[in-house]
Order: sequence, then C-alpha cells, then structure tokens
Amino acid sequence: MRIASLCVSLLLLLIGMGACSSGPALSRATGFAYEVVVVMDQEVWNGPAGEAVKSELASDVPGLPQYEPSLKITYVPPKDFSGLFEYVRNILVVTIDSTRYTKVSLGYENDVWARGQVVLTMRAPNAKSIVEFSETNKNALVDFFVKEEIDRAVGQLKEEYSSVVMENLKSNLDVELNAPANFIYYKDTTDFFWSSNNATTGRMDLVVYTFPYTDPDTFTADYLVAKRDSVMKANLPGGHPGSYMQTEKRAGVEYKPITLQDKYCGLMRGLWRMEGDMMGGPFVSVARLDERNNRVVVAEGFVYAPETNKRNYIRRMEASMYTLRLPGEFGQPESEK
Repeated sequence: MRIASLCVSLLLLLIGMGACSSGPALSRATGFAYEVVVVMDQEVWNGPAGEAVKSELASDVPGLPQYEPSLKITYVPPKDFSGLFEYVRNILVVTIDSTRYTKVSLGYENDVWARGQVVLTMRAPNAKSIVEFSETNKNALVDFFVKEEIDRAVGQLKEEYSSVVMENLKSNLDVELNAPANFIYYKDTTDFFWSSNNATTGRMDLVVYTFPYTDPDTFTADYLVAKRDSVMKANLPGGHPGSYMQTEKRAGVEYKPITLQDKYCGLMRGLWRMEGDMMGGPFVSVARLDERNNRVVVAEGFVYAPETNKRNYIRRMEASMYTLRLPGEFGQPESEK
C-alpha cells in the first residue's frame, strides 16, 4: 500500500508540474549569423516584390573595401516551410492578402519555434505595395535583422569577454568595454589603449583613447577623422620604418549620431590604410562625451583580413564598441538605438 501511495503521489506531482509548464521546451535556434530564411509565395518571390526584398537583404555592407551582402538569403515557399527551416535564427514571412490588409505592416515575435529566434512578418494587400514600401522605407528589413544579430553578439560578449581588456581599461582609463575573449595582447600608454587577437587569419584590433573636450565641433566627421589620424600616427606604427596608420579618405567616411547608454554617441565607419605599407581594412568607432571628466572617449575596432570576407569580423567589433560604458554607467545593461 505504501508503494502504491508513493506511485500515485509521484504521478500527481508530475501532472501538476506539467500543468504549470508554459509549454514544450524549445530547442536552440540554428543557422549562422547574418543568415535569413525568407518565406514567400513563389510567384511573388520571382516578381518585382521578391526582387525588392532580395535586393535589400543582400545589399552591400557599408564601410568594406569590397562588396559583401548584408545577409545570406535562403528562400523557402510556404508549402515547404517546415522541419529544420522552422529552427533558423532569422526568419522573414511575407503574407499577401487584399481581404485582410490595406497597407504594408511589419511585426515580429521572438522564440516562435526555437530559443534565440526572431520571426519578422510582413503583411501586405498586394505585391505592388511591397515594392512601394521598400522604396519609401529604405533598409527597414536589413536594419532589423542586422540589429538583432548585433544584439546577440552583445549578449555573448556580456557572458564571455576579455578580462585583460576589461581590467586594464577600468584601472587606467576608467571606462569599461567587453572585448572578445581572445583579445589577450595589449599595449597601454597614457590616454591610449590597444589590444588584439593577433590572429593570422581574421585579425581584429581595438583601441580606446581619450582627449579633452574643448571644441563644440568635436562630434563631426572632419574633426574625428583628423583626431583619429593624429592619434594613430603617434601610437600605431607599421612594420616598415616610417609607416603608420591613417584613414583612407578617398573611400569616404560615414558618420551618424546614435544613442548609446541613453546618451549621444557619434558612430563612424570607413577604411584604414597603413601609410608606407601595403595593409588596410575596415574600421568602426564610437565617440562619446564623458561629462564627469570633460573628455571625449573614442573606442574603435578595425580588421585586417585580406584573405577572406570581413563582414562578420567588423560587425563583431561593432558589437564590442556598443558595450563602452563611461563613469557612472558601470554595471548598467547596454542600450543602443
């Protein structure tokens, strides 16, 4: 009788636990970073609307020396969207129905079929409206998925990061930044810090430097490029005598304001070259005003990978730049807009 009672009690406990469960456990999302599955009727996919979506998702990554697509696209017709496709980390579902929709709208859900997944849904009354939406809302789709990937990278950097970089920046420059864990090589001087993964393939470097805030025109592309060139020339000599890093101005530099930690931040991206040497690649930087110390703090990541694509490397560095925290922000979660 005791055994029977025990079995009944365990059964009731398991039933109770099942009743409290929010549903079946989800598997972790699959797929590589910057890949997206697009679900759309084949007739639409092969027409102007599909071409508009493809062109945007595969648009050129800004700030690279050669063309690389922002996202790798896998197309799946609705009838085949099942099984492994449902577990991919980035999914775009396009639904056209003139009886239900009067204009194009976007909505998204997280963890629909897998943990760590985002599903973006585009609803439209017809194919023509999708083309018009793409023309008037430039990069809305690609910006959404790119930000999702960078947010994932930031989350990973919060869990696993270089203690060498974190400790040196905190103690010497009084800032925090989560660099990839393999950044173990570094040089630290007054107001300038450099670190690198020193990899033979896909080399990534970062620098953090500060200077007094004295000019209201500091947060402009011209000012920050000039400051960058002077700082890099003084602190990053090349392998050949007399060589040093400079900004490749012929390619142009992109500068735009963003919000980081709920404060103004200047985001800059472009190309660097080694004056007097045959080296170069992309860079991305953030510049912020440290009001407590009346100084400007610049964090920059740059990549040297002549033998391979650079998209994922430079975007990982961009994610690292978004973790920059100034005095008064330590311990706060990252927030980038």
